[in-house]
Amino acid sequence: MLLVLLVSSPAAVAFIRQWQPDVIVKGQGVTRTGKLSEYFEGIKGTANDPDYYYFEGSEPGGTMIFWGGTHPVEPAAYLAPILMIENIKVTKGRVFIIPQINISSFGNTKIGIGDISSFGIKTPWGERRFRFGGRGTNPIDSWPDPDVYTNFMTGQSLAGDESRNLNRTHPGRPNGYLTERLSYALLQMVKKEKADVTIDLHEAPPDRPLCNAFAVHERAAELASLAILNMEAQGIKVRLEMSPKYLRGLSHREIGDHSDALALLFETQSPYHGPLRGRADEANLLTAKDPFLVLASKMGRTSVQHTEEGVPIDLRVARHVTSIVETANALTELHPEKGIRIEGAPSYNDLLKGIGNYLKQPEPAAAGK
Repeated sequence: MLLVLLVSSPAAVAFIRQWQPDVIVKGQGVTRTGKLSEYFEGIKGTANDPDYYYFEGSEPGGTMIFWGGTHPVEPAAYLAPILMIENIKVTKGRVFIIPQINISSFGNTKIGIGDISSFGIKTPWGERRFRFGGRGTNPIDSWPDPDVYTNFMTGQSLAGDESRNLNRTHPGRPNGYLTERLSYALLQMVKKEKADVTIDLHEAPPDRPLCNAFAVHERAAELASLAILNMEAQGIKVRLEMSPKYLRGLSHREIGDHSDALALLFETQSPYHGPLRGRADEANLLTAKDPFLVLASKMGRTSVQHTEEGVPIDLRVARHVTSIVETANALTELHPEKGIRIEGAPSYNDLLKGIGNYLKQPEPAAAGK
């Protein structure tokens, strides 16, 4: 018994530490913060009631809602919102940011993969660490999985654990699985706040076709096209992909179908969570210098080229931040009365020099905490 206790104690400590929330420094531009359960009480008090950060400009305009952390195995997708929370100011329109929407899934990693539990970003004042989670809601918060998960609207059938995948459960339902209720709460926010644009942030491994791309609802094609032109003027290449009408449960399809919002999803190139990558360590996650992916790319097994230089986290976050800002700029150009002006976001080239330069230093914890 003592031997078992000795061996299991470090694992138990690491497991409990995974439940501790990441520190997010509220920037000066934040108007207020709240919980998503304000829009649907069905997630209140559960492990999946994420925080949102609200920005309101002095000049009236449109409303944008964007979120990261749908899949916590895609770190640039939640680092970008955190970085923006800590730096931006909105001077026209309104912006809601949910940095870690599937908050339950930050409390575990995928079983049997050997993933890291956290990673660090170097800053001028030291290292700031963030949790690395799983792809779906923590099983201990949503148990048991069905044998087959069926989309209640279309009858589309998926593996049972997809009931915990937030990007397969949209538009959600109020009496469904926990992740479906989270999707439903998000849709209620979109409807109540009369969002003009929604953005779901992701990362994709280079062996998949949807990589360095915008996936958009057909009503958002004009907005996305103009944003992409603005990005390509800066030398940033982006593919435009239309949301498939018969693949259900995805944010860009269901939110676009069930609200007036122009629904978009952004994908950067991530090295870490695909089937071809090498060792699952922190260096791979941060730099993507992966000889396995380089070889796969030379063999024609990737949809985008993967070189020895890798795809550092700074570049991936820079793509997401720039994509969000250029989408707001495009909305302002197309519909001035619904415009959104975001100020203070670091430029693409500045972020390439290190995202740690823009992550704020948290205040020291009080004694005894």
